[in-house]
Amino acid sequence: MNLPTFLTSGSATTAATTLVLTSILLTGCAAVPSAPTGSMEVRNKLNTLQNDAQTVQYARVELREADEAVTLAEQPLDADETELAEHRVYMANTMIEIAKSKASVRMAEADRTEMGQRLDAARLAARTAEADRAAADAAKARSSEAAVLAATARETEELRQQILALEAKPTDRGLVLTLGDVLFATGSADIQGGSNQNLEKLANFLTRYPDRDVTIEGHTDNTGTASFNQTLSQQRADSVRRYLIERNIASNRMTTSGLGLDHPVASNDTATGRQQNRRVEVIIADTQ
Repeated sequence: MNLPTFLTSGSATTAATTLVLTSILLTGCAAVPSAPTGSMEVRNKLNTLQNDAQTVQYARVELREADEAVTLAEQPLDADETELAEHRVYMANTMIEIAKSKASVRMAEADRTEMGQRLDAARLAARTAEADRAAADAAKARSSEAAVLAATARETEELRQQILALEAKPTDRGLVLTLGDVLFATGSADIQGGSNQNLEKLANFLTRYPDRDVTIEGHTDNTGTASFNQTLSQQRADSVRRYLIERNIASNRMTTSGLGLDHPVASNDTATGRQQNRRVEVIIADTQ
């Protein structure tokens, strides 16, 4: 009877020891922090973005920052750090959304740029085709009176285009050609020496269009007194008129006006703005 009792007693001890060890192991496992709730979801969202070639191309930096935020959100925390875990997951999700948004915006900008380039290319192609057609027409019509008239019309149109290329702007009063202050020396109403291409092209235009009258307006910045600027602006407008008269433009086709400092087109608080305000504007009237 002693042997069974010894064996029974040993079995009980072994079972008790096993129970204690199992309890310790379970307790230890329960104490190990686990990955925060939601961290797997943000990792999956990030993986999706990282597998998208366009997002990688246009939001490389933001994806790297999002990856850092997700990695931090995946760090296990103790049970009493729930708020910190939620905050990290929230921030990771926010960084992912930022990367997605940045990629979308930059892709749209790239698309818009590409569309603009395509439009410019199409316009250039159209202008080139138009020029080619015009050249072909000219070659066919040179030997006839119709060719001479067509060439004259094209030359006139080309001259008008040159005036427009000088940044003449269409308004309800006609084409407005702005002559900058480089036309005159500082404080002077005398047109500086040398050929002035803008005035030459204007004179040629008025010669070819004898039915077009012009109004010449002088403007200044706010440097000096109002009366001084009024006088200077009138004198500069008159100088442009005399220049055109010397190139056989009839005086009765031109009127001048000195508007002084009352009509600025830019702020007089900067040197650049004041330079823009020191100008002569030539308004080429539309034909009736």
